[in-house]
Amino acid sequence: MKIAVLPGDGIGTEIVAEAVKVLNVLDLKFEMEEALVGGAAYEAHGHPLPESTLKLAKDSDAVLFGAVGDWKYDKLDRPLRPEQAILGLRKNLGLFANFRPAICYEELVGASSLKPELISGLDILIIRELTGDIYFGQPRGRRVATDGHFPGAEEAFDTMRYSRPEIERIAHVAFQAARKRSKKVTSVDKANVLETFQFWKDVVTDVHKEYPDVALEHMYVDNAAMQLVKEPKKFDVVVTGNMFGDILSDEASMLTGSIGMLPSASLNSQNQGLYEPSHGSAPDIAGKGIANPLATILSAAMMLRFSLNQAEAAERIEAAVKSVLASGLRTVDIWSEGTQKVSTREMGEAVVKAITKTTKS
Repeated sequence: MKIAVLPGDGIGTEIVAEAVKVLNVLDLKFEMEEALVGGAAYEAHGHPLPESTLKLAKDSDAVLFGAVGDWKYDKLDRPLRPEQAILGLRKNLGLFANFRPAICYEELVGASSLKPELISGLDILIIRELTGDIYFGQPRGRRVATDGHFPGAEEAFDTMRYSRPEIERIAHVAFQAARKRSKKVTSVDKANVLETFQFWKDVVTDVHKEYPDVALEHMYVDNAAMQLVKEPKKFDVVVTGNMFGDILSDEASMLTGSIGMLPSASLNSQNQGLYEPSHGSAPDIAGKGIANPLATILSAAMMLRFSLNQAEAAERIEAAVKSVLASGLRTVDIWSEGTQKVSTREMGEAVVKAITKTTKS
């Protein structure tokens, strides 16, 4: 079981260190190799995704990823910015399916900004198509406008596009996931305005014919954004495109109390995956020891389950996280009156202790 460990930038190094500690106490034989990615790789090699890092990722069963990005790189040419590393990994590894579970732990109901009755027991799975849409569509660039409201003015343009096979494969993933849950899929689009998403809606409807046991609902993205806040528990599996999924999954994370609790998995057709917290590199808090490592630790659990076939070990990590939360330990992002505030390292060590305690008993 070979794992490429790519901590990245900002708080990435801090949170990945805690996840690695957790993996190391599981009594499983991992081969873990660390490499630079993002801004750290640009500083050392002049590119956010060096060939050596990409080769390591390709040769591994799974990638444990921290986060990339820093404001100081915002003026670089786009291909050299840290965020291009994650896009490059998705593209080169064929990671087309992103799983983002939004689960509200009972102990964290009070950390959410919504009423407890709205989010208690919440369990949503957002499945985001990851290698198409406007993020990857060509052509893109800047030019002098020849038409529109201001001919002769400088303009920028991107291309939103999806092919039938791209939509079909993500729809199959969503329907198959729903079969193992509450058998309901909500497909999110903007078919009333965008031809790309009218096509999306048509293709998802076609694929649904193969899953008569699963209910399908179509919802416009603006309505989905409202319903996630108004009645989040009415969702089970949500499937959508790259850009809408990017936004909705972040919104869903706040239902859980903090984006620091939200893990994610990005898989290809061989179940090789990249596992990362849903949050970013947070350069404003980097080095302060206050970042929440739980999303990264839970991402490591997803890695064990989906790419390494170690479901029992995944359950041990998840049980340890629940135990730590039940004991009242909190990083600052999920802290509330009556709980104990701890650092990044202390939270990681608490999870390690909970795992080793259950192992001994």
